[in-house]
Amino acid sequence: MQENRHDIRVQVSTRYIDEQSRPDAGRYVFAYTITITNDGDVAAQLISRHWIITDANGKIQEVNGDGVVGEQPHLNPGEQFRYSSGAVLETPVGSMQGLYRMEAEDGLYFDAPIAPFTLAVPGLLN
Repeated sequence: MQENRHDIRVQVSTRYIDEQSRPDAGRYVFAYTITITNDGDVAAQLISRHWIITDANGKIQEVNGDGVVGEQPHLNPGEQFRYSSGAVLETPVGSMQGLYRMEAEDGLYFDAPIAPFTLAVPGLLN
């Protein structure tokens, strides 16, 4: 069995924020909650994030920055960090994907990918 020293799992849940959205003005607001789990054998700290947000018109927003929600969480093996944030799109459907840049306790930097996920107004997609 292969040793898996650096293994960060990212899970996402999303919801549409109807009360903050203005479809008539091309403003669709979504919230997302991210759970980051250290499934590896080495403690690691989230250093930075890189998001690619794409709406249904193909408009791309890229977001880069230190940490998440003002924090750079340190995760020991088995630990989780959960946070919520949001995105505003000009269309009722879009997607997000990206990566977290991690620094492991053993000095190695690695990327934890965030698989593409969909942002959609409920009932729009089957």
